[in-house]
Amino acid sequence: MQERIRIGEEISFRKLEIFLAYMKAGNFSAASGQLGISPVSVHRAIHSLQEGVRCNLFIHKGRELVPTEAAFVFARVATEVLDRMESGIDAAREAAGYASNKLRIGSLYSLTSHMMPEIIKSVASRKPNLQCELVLGRSKLDLLPKLRDGGLDAVFCEVTDAPDLLSIPIFDDRVYFAAPQNSRYSNLPEIDLSECSGERVVTLKDGLFTVANLTEKFPQFRPTYAMEVVDIFTLMNLIASGVACALAPGRICKMYEHLVDFIPLVKSQQVFQTMGVSFLASRERDPNLLALCAVVRGYIRRTQLPI
Repeated sequence: MQERIRIGEEISFRKLEIFLAYMKAGNFSAASGQLGISPVSVHRAIHSLQEGVRCNLFIHKGRELVPTEAAFVFARVATEVLDRMESGIDAAREAAGYASNKLRIGSLYSLTSHMMPEIIKSVASRKPNLQCELVLGRSKLDLLPKLRDGGLDAVFCEVTDAPDLLSIPIFDDRVYFAAPQNSRYSNLPEIDLSECSGERVVTLKDGLFTVANLTEKFPQFRPTYAMEVVDIFTLMNLIASGVACALAPGRICKMYEHLVDFIPLVKSQQVFQTMGVSFLASRERDPNLLALCAVVRGYIRRTQLPI
C-alpha cells in the first residue's frame, strides 16, 4: 500500500481560503481587499502553500501569478475540503449543543409563574427559529449536574460561585416566614424566629429550605418539623390549607399572596438568595446563549431589579 503523503505545516485552512480568494479575484490587490489583509500577506501565503503542495500552481507573468491547470484542480479540492470542514464543525457544535436550533433551559419550579414565560417569549421573539425546551427542577442540585453533563444549555436558579460557570445575577430573593391567613402571625410587620419555637413547619427535600439548611442558617428557629415535600407548590398549598407554616422564597409570594401571609424576618435574621442564569464558561460565545444573555439583561432593565 502506498504511504500517505504527510501534509506539512505549509498547508492550512487559512492559506486555502487565501488561495481560493486569489483564484477568484485574479490579482493580489483585489484578493487582499476581500480578505482584509495586505497584498504581501496574500503573496506569502500562496508561496508557502505552493511549497507545501510541492508542485507549480502558478507561473509568473509580470507582478501577477497566472494559475496552472494544477491550480484549478487544487482549487476544486480546496473548496470541497473547506466546505466539508465547515459542515463538520457545524455538526460537532450541534451535537455538543452549540448554536443548534434548540435551547434547553433548566429552571426552578418557583420561577415559572412569572419570570420564565417572559424570558422564553423574548427569546422566541429575538430568534424565531430557535426552539426552547424547558426542564424543571426542585433545586440547583437537580439542575447543575444536567448543565455540566450537557443535558441543559443554561439554568435559572441560585447563582453558584464555580470556576467552570458564568452567571448573570437577576435579583436577590428574600426569605419570608409563610403562614396561613388569619393565623396569630398575620398582622405582624416582621417576625423574630426565636419566638416561633414549637411551631409546626413544612420543609423541602432539596435546596435552602431543608431541615439541615434551616437549622444551620437559622439556629434561633426551633420549630416542630411536621412534613417534608418535594416541590414548592405542594409546600405552599399545605400552608394555604392551614396544615403548617414554613420559610419560603419571596419569588413565590405573588402567586400565593391571596392565600398565604408572607411576613418579613427581623433584620438580624434576613437571608437572601441571588437568583440568576448560569451556563458553562466554555460556551460563552455560543450564539444561542448570547441571545439568551441579551434577553436576560433586557428583563433586568425592564423590571428594574438589582444586578
